[in-house]
Parts: sequence; structure tokens; C-alpha cells
Amino acid sequence: MATALTELLGIDVPIVQAPIGGFAQPPLASAVSNAGGLGTLALSWLAPEEVGPTVEATQALTDRPFGINLVLEWPQHERLRAALDAGARFVSLTWGDPSPYVRSIHDVGGLVALTVGSAREAREAVAAGVDVIVAQGWEAGGHVRGEVATLPLVRAVVDAVHPAPVVAAGGLADGRGLAAVLALGASAGWYGTRFVMCEEALSLPRYRELLAAADETSTLHTSLFDIGWPNAPHRVLRTPMTDAWERAGRPSPGQRPGEGDVVARWSDGTEIVRYDTTSPRAGLEGDIDALSLWAGQSVGSIRNVMPAAEIVRTIMEDARAALGSAASALAP
Repeated sequence: MATALTELLGIDVPIVQAPIGGFAQPPLASAVSNAGGLGTLALSWLAPEEVGPTVEATQALTDRPFGINLVLEWPQHERLRAALDAGARFVSLTWGDPSPYVRSIHDVGGLVALTVGSAREAREAVAAGVDVIVAQGWEAGGHVRGEVATLPLVRAVVDAVHPAPVVAAGGLADGRGLAAVLALGASAGWYGTRFVMCEEALSLPRYRELLAAADETSTLHTSLFDIGWPNAPHRVLRTPMTDAWERAGRPSPGQRPGEGDVVARWSDGTEIVRYDTTSPRAGLEGDIDALSLWAGQSVGSIRNVMPAAEIVRTIMEDARAALGSAASALAP
């Protein structure tokens, strides 16, 4: 299935794996790229000296295009330089002004994407030299800056920046979602929660159980998990812990129930406290239900853990079927 994005990047199918924090590492990114989509590495929280080896480890696992992601809440020049020096050529940015970074990416022949939450942001990004726009709707899991739902946002952004490719993010879990955003003019779908439920993501079994049991009403848009990244809205699963915070009147940091409690530990003994942003992934032990259980509203459509290649294949099969059904329904 050829779109403006697949042709620009040299990938086979219009599926992008979102930079889902600690899960978006070489095993997952390479598996998605090998399956024909675009895998992405989340590099924002790595030490700068770890960035190059992480990119190189991905290159050892795939000869297909893949991307890196950097969060602009913090200066990222050092990490970007390390990634470009190691050979990264598709860079997605989020949560800030891309202008200081665009030239260095273009100077090495790279392409840059920016996640936006409005048509105005999208126009400003293209004016700054951004090549690809990721339109992230409010339904998305993890950190979500915008407040507009995916369908109206994608429509507005496509109209605002045509012919720049637009990737739709938020609320996508299957091929029907991909078909819907392609019909709106998007060039690809951006999948996060679906790839958390992936063998290569190394998400913890308990986290997967909670995701599989959730429905479309099981998430909360909040700023609750702010230790490590304050004042950054996000979407997580509702749990007894989030319910307790709401019953307490949604108190501010410093006054929240159980604040400061150690809820988990890394294998080296490093402690994770309640309301920390740490993702529930391999290497952590403790009260998994008390961690930041990132999830989008698409979670109600996800019931099983699959290999990345099977996820990509299934999404594309379902998308083709959905587009075919729509065409038949519209036939005179």
C-alpha cells in the first residue's frame, strides 16, 4: 500500500510504531521495520553516550528504515548529534519548538517529523522546515499535549499542510482505524498501545493483563504521574490508585495519597516511587498496578499479545478489507 509517507521513507506499509518510552528499543523497532513498517527508538531518557550504541544495535538487527524520537521538553542537541553520527536519518520530535534542530537533520540528508495537537502548530512546523507531521489526538496513550480528538484533528491538519505527509496518532489499534485515517487524507497510522501488547516490547505480564482486560472507558487523561516529567498531561489506565486520588479530590503534588511510597524496584535496587513516570517493563518488580500504566482509548480493541510482524500483517489485512467494504458500500 503506497502513500506519500511510504514513498518518502522507503517503507512497505503505512504503519509507524510510536516511540512508547522504555518499550521502544532495538528489539521492537527492528521487528516493526523488518515487517515493512517504521520502527522507532525512544532516546530521550538515555544518557547521550548510550544513544549511538542503541542506534547501532538497531542497525545490526535490520537493514530497513527506522526512526528515533526526542522529547523537546529538555535540550536534545547532544543526543541528536550522537544519533545522526551513528546513522539515524528519520527523527521525530515532540513537545517543543523543532526549529533549532531541523537544519542539523537536513544537513546529513535526514528527515524530521513533529507531533502536533492543532492545525496551527502543523503550519508553523512546516514553515520551520519539518517534513512530516504527526497529528496526535486526545485519545492517545502516554503523554498527550493536544486537546482535540483524532478524527477532527487529522482532517484539519491534512488541509492545513498539504502536500506534506500527515501521520495520524491516537485511538488506532487495528486496520479499521488505519482505513479511517487514510480516508481523511493521512499517509500512515501511528500505533502505540497496540505495540505495547507485543512480544518484542518487553512489557510486564501484569501490565499486559490489565491492558487486555480494559475497555474504551478504562483510561484517564491526567497529569498525575509527574515525577520525572512535571506538568505534562498524559493518558493511563484507571486503577484503584488513580481512583483513590480522585476520591481524595485530586490533590496537588505534595498532598497526594501515598506520595513518596516506594512501589517498585529495578533489578539493581533502584527505587521507583508512587507517581513516577517509569514504564512497567522488564527489570522492574513490585506493585505493578501502582505504576504509570500508559494506555490510549484504543485499548478496548486489544486483547492479545502478538509478535510485531503479526501485528503489522493483521493491521494491513484488516485495513484493505475495510477499504474494500467501504468502496463496495459506496458503489452505485
